[in-house]
Amino acid sequence: MANLTPSHATKQVLSGYCGIIFGGFGVHKFVLGYSAEGSIMLAVSLLGIIFAYGVPFLVMQLVGLIEGMIYLNKNHEEFIDTYFAHKQGWF
Repeated sequence: MANLTPSHATKQVLSGYCGIIFGGFGVHKFVLGYSAEGSIMLAVSLLGIIFAYGVPFLVMQLVGLIEGMIYLNKNHEEFIDTYFAHKQGWF
């Protein structure tokens, strides 16, 4: 088990809300320090807006919404263990 720090609790709440609101752009991934996954979400969203009438953006927004709800519904110890100790990048 990892230790709970105020920084981890803040990142859990911030990444959860960012996932719900700005999930299509991958902001919640950048908050957690997953820059590769955040960049993928951002690229898919922007290219989807430009070339595919925004459908990929809607898919990425749905993924962000689901991940944001997952982040907010996990207890703190499970969140730290999953996203900081084991570095699970997706869902």
